[in-house]
Amino acid sequence: MEQIERITHMEQLLNEASAAVESLDQALDRYAAVLTGLAELTAYYEDGRWSEDFEADAAGLLPQNLRRGVLTEDGVYDLLTDHRLLKERLRKLGDG
Repeated sequence: MEQIERITHMEQLLNEASAAVESLDQALDRYAAVLTGLAELTAYYEDGRWSEDFEADAAGLLPQNLRRGVLTEDGVYDLLTDHRLLKERLRKLGDG
């Protein structure tokens, strides 16, 4: 019975790892597809254009029906912070 239990356990590990690898591969494909956009968003946030747009919104100069999630004070910052932390995590995982 020990052999059957071992094989059953290893089969479970194989299936879990296979599913996780496939899921991560797909997620990395989606992530790779947005990297150019993330770089553009970073430049927008850091070069002053974001502040200019934020101030225009605060002054009521933008149309009311304009979607403006990008102008929330924490939205872009939080995303860029998460992106930086994710890169650090991926780097550490790659070293392991």
